[in-house]
Amino acid sequence: MLVFKFGGASVKDAAGIINLAKVVGNYKNEQLLIVVSAMGKTTNALEDLTKAYVNQADDLHAIYERIKQYHFEIMSELFEANHPVFDEVANTFVEIDWMIEDEPHDDFDFTYDQIVSVGELVSTRIVAAYLNHEGLKSQWLDVRGYIHTDNTYREGMVQWDKTRESIQLSIPALLEHNFVVTQGFLGGTSENFTTTLGREGSDYTASIFAACLGAESVTTWKDVPGILNADPKLFNDTVKFDELTYTEAIEMTYYGATVIHPKTIKPLQNSRIPLLVKPFGNPDAPGTVIKETASTVFEKPVIIIKQKQVLLSIATKDYSFISEDHLSDIFGRFAKNHVKINVMQTSALSFSVCFDLKDERFETLLKDLNKDYKTKYNNDLTLLTVRHYSTGNIKELTIGKTVLLEQISRNTAQLVLK
Repeated sequence: MLVFKFGGASVKDAAGIINLAKVVGNYKNEQLLIVVSAMGKTTNALEDLTKAYVNQADDLHAIYERIKQYHFEIMSELFEANHPVFDEVANTFVEIDWMIEDEPHDDFDFTYDQIVSVGELVSTRIVAAYLNHEGLKSQWLDVRGYIHTDNTYREGMVQWDKTRESIQLSIPALLEHNFVVTQGFLGGTSENFTTTLGREGSDYTASIFAACLGAESVTTWKDVPGILNADPKLFNDTVKFDELTYTEAIEMTYYGATVIHPKTIKPLQNSRIPLLVKPFGNPDAPGTVIKETASTVFEKPVIIIKQKQVLLSIATKDYSFISEDHLSDIFGRFAKNHVKINVMQTSALSFSVCFDLKDERFETLLKDLNKDYKTKYNNDLTLLTVRHYSTGNIKELTIGKTVLLEQISRNTAQLVLK
């Protein structure tokens, strides 16, 4: 059996969903599980809605209406007016209606997951309905009953044994007679609350299903020809890799390459399942294959740029050296506040870390640290990572910028830039 994952860009409009059906139609004789992300920029819009709800902003209902209108306009292009999918989608949006009528929950991350998850629930309703409309027999599946996580909202940790048991119990039988359409990015807790697996987590969802079902391969359909050495929106002279090793792909995603989610590779590597990254606009193109061994020659460096970074320096209040005990305590506080470190550097009197700016988590982390340490920070920074670099690469990429922190190893250079 095969696992396909379609990202938001591939289903951003009616034409995208029609194209998805054409791609899937080429695999009528295969057992196929299809993972679908929220449509277009819906996740971003639902994040805005969540913040507006928590802050009780005046534009709360206007944001919500735009999100609903976007989806209903797409459905109007795909279905006749009396198609049952209109009621299915309206009933799915009711989950948000119920939430925003009440006072905001104290836990922002919990609220985030309950609202933002609706994007995938709606998109998959529409995709499954359209596939059936086109004669491609498909079964919609609520992923929250199959991928089980703990209660770490916005970063749900998969409970693998329970997840594997649930997936293997019923999905193979469904695949014998239908395509299965389900949501990326989501999981469910034992209390039946929704969790998300981290932004761009739909790739990870696909790899979880593939590993549990022993899939032949996973194909993630993107708006790029495959995995490139740099973001084509930022660089004109990018090159595509025909193949990469699991190890190289893990390194690239760890440092922030957004083509695939960082957690995607490991389940596939453990099961020796190849990952194909292919363009949804040209499904016959070879794309990039990620597998155990690859004959890749890095003629150009891999360039990864992460925006919205914070550089935080932490020092003791009595000017004593930063010791192992201090570091252990600091790491514990980062873990408790669910803040992931991208780069770190220690000096005698301070410990400096660079990480993604997520306002709510940063505020609670800073408040926690300031109880016992002195802190200072810069925000709105850029983290530049260059793998397989040369000195010339680094000089060229940092022209006109101030380097606030630099780390260089054999294969990788990382620089925090202003």
